Amino acid sequence: MARSESSRKMTTTVAFIAISFTMFSTGSCSSQVPLVMWSSEGHILPPLASPAAGHLVSNVELMSYLNSVLESAPQNVLLFLQDKLSKDDFTRYGGVFGNKQESAFPNLESALQSSSSPLVLPALSWHGASAVPGLLQEKLGVSPISIDADTLEHVHLNASGNTLLVFNLPYSSGAYLSCKDVLRNNDEIIGRVLNIMKTQGVPYTAIYTGRMPSRVIEAASLIGQSSMSRSLLQTVVNEVNPPLMFNGTSGPCIMLWAQNLRVSFSDQAWTDLGPLTSANVSTAGSFCNETNSKYHSSCLIISSFSMSQRRYPVSARNWFSLDTLELEFNTSIVTYNGSRGIYAPAEYSFHCQNVNNFQNALLVPSAQNATQWRILFTDFQIQGFGILNGTTNFSYASDCASFFTPGIWMGLITSLLMVLILTYGLHMIMQLRSMDRFDDPKGPSISVPQSD
Repeated sequence: MARSESSRKMTTTVAFIAISFTMFSTGSCSSQVPLVMWSSEGHILPPLASPAAGHLVSNVELMSYLNSVLESAPQNVLLFLQDKLSKDDFTRYGGVFGNKQESAFPNLESALQSSSSPLVLPALSWHGASAVPGLLQEKLGVSPISIDADTLEHVHLNASGNTLLVFNLPYSSGAYLSCKDVLRNNDEIIGRVLNIMKTQGVPYTAIYTGRMPSRVIEAASLIGQSSMSRSLLQTVVNEVNPPLMFNGTSGPCIMLWAQNLRVSFSDQAWTDLGPLTSANVSTAGSFCNETNSKYHSSCLIISSFSMSQRRYPVSARNWFSLDTLELEFNTSIVTYNGSRGIYAPAEYSFHCQNVNNFQNALLVPSAQNATQWRILFTDFQIQGFGILNGTTNFSYASDCASFFTPGIWMGLITSLLMVLILTYGLHMIMQLRSMDRFDDPKGPSISVPQSD
């Protein structure tokens, strides 16, 4: 019964640690390592506030923790410094789901169970973790001594002195030993060292952490796994280039962005010019005022976007349009007119998923030589007026796709026809009339007397 109760408590302890690592590290994507601190039996660590969820403990905060702990804790410090360590090692190999026989940390669980107030820092900056020996050396005023369990058996420590013993623990994910086997061997070393300290009757403060996270190696090892295996991978976030911008006298006045810009001549292969326009380009020749704006950039391709705005009395507002687009590539100059399809209210920006000159064209060739070129802007957005001072974001976008697309019109018309048919059917049913008198064959027949 006692053994069952002890096992249950140990399970609860390591589960608490694993859950703490999961909860407190949620929301932090920086490289981090956990840190666990406990003291020998009979010594209580001062109560410290747990870090907020998602908070990454810095060097300054770690030094504050160590100062508070070492004020009253034993000055014989055992630092178990593993090459690599992450919270995933505890959640994966800690046996937190009741399978205690599979746990790789039985000695660590026992030590935490016997300690009165263990301290758990789930998210410690791995740069701060690598500086733990230096911080302890500064606080204790002694040099760290690298030692192993075999040597410690022949060393007699002073119970009242200051000592900093560093035990370097390996971490490997090679073919000879799995990560779980290495962690189990490290746990046996921790248990052996704690037994030696207990036998000698020397009080201690123990710290278990890593020099750097092992999560990077775990993520890299997924490359060699079979494509049929199931794994959780973080979505790769593609880097988005900022919009091209021209600054006038009072701040930004022209903004332009496109995910891709591709050109082709006479049905040849497409040439992607997006990386060229996203680089640092010269905007000499650009200008902007209240009625006209022109963005001119040059970087192997010279592009010119000329825009103008005017007030329309019908809508009682100003509208801008892209009047001309000029591209110079390989000594060829092509000009297109975009005022028929590329327009928006002056205080808005214009956006269109595809802007081209060959299918549902918004760019109309202005000369015969322009028909030999094919131009395609993907996710195109431009604004030449009404940009707020101090902002680098586009205003509300007026999209080229109308609200009532062909698909929406088809759905609306089909639904309207069905409603008309249903209405006609109900109307016909309501117009049915029934006779209000019937001839009863069982009743007396009607007799009509005849007289001369």
